[in-house]
Amino acid sequence: MTSVERTAYRVFPRLVMTRELYLFYSPSDEETAWARKKTDTDEHLLALMLALKCFQRLGRFAKAREVPPVVVEHVRRCLELGEDVVPVYASPRTAESHRVLGRRREGVGYAPGKAVRSRPRR
Repeated sequence: MTSVERTAYRVFPRLVMTRELYLFYSPSDEETAWARKKTDTDEHLLALMLALKCFQRLGRFAKAREVPPVVVEHVRRCLELGEDVVPVYASPRTAESHRVLGRRREGVGYAPGKAVRSRPRR
């Protein structure tokens, strides 16, 4: 049986290894500079960077409650933010704005009305 981490709808593994944290979730200096330009608070900076790094790893935007605390803590440390900084959105519009920014940065389009089935329905 295929592990849930290797399915088409990627999820976080039950245990995130240290190697994986540094390999996939450490923001580059360029990504950090980009995110700092796009945000006005530390909370939004952390939220945007988590959205971006999770999108890069999973191929989708993870819900806040899905992101393992170890990933949040790792990204927070990489951004040199205080322990009291939590990834929050002031409104649903801010969350959507961060998803738009992440898609643009990664060169991914979003057209839910144009989704096509790979096999015809029977």
